[in-house]
Amino acid sequence: MSRKSKTSTKYPSKRQLRVGEEIRHALADIFLKQDVYLDELKDVSITVSEVSVSPDLSNAKVFVMTLGGEDIEITISILNKMSPLFAHHVSQKVYLRRVPKLKFIVDGSFDHVDKITSIFNNLPVSVNADKQNGN
Repeated sequence: MSRKSKTSTKYPSKRQLRVGEEIRHALADIFLKQDVYLDELKDVSITVSEVSVSPDLSNAKVFVMTLGGEDIEITISILNKMSPLFAHHVSQKVYLRRVPKLKFIVDGSFDHVDKITSIFNNLPVSVNADKQNGN
């Protein structure tokens, strides 16, 4: 007889969420103030939307997007190449025994929201809805 464990659908712990949020704020501040100056990223506006930390706090996926999605693949490549430098700067802003290894990933949620918005904007308007609104 097998028992289902409580961890079959594992959600992030409060600590994972808190650490992820602290790292997100630190990275957003680093990008905003340009604490790490990279010539390749000097005119790039980067949004950090989420940081997902592994259960052992050794790895973190950093979901980012550039303004308008411009040159996102190049930006991700540069960020991943320089991730140890960003981790060092995060360690100066966030108190942790060990800063997780950062892996930058394209945040696809912005594209998802655009698709949903487009679908809603293209829905046919009901005649009854117009009458109820007083039109």
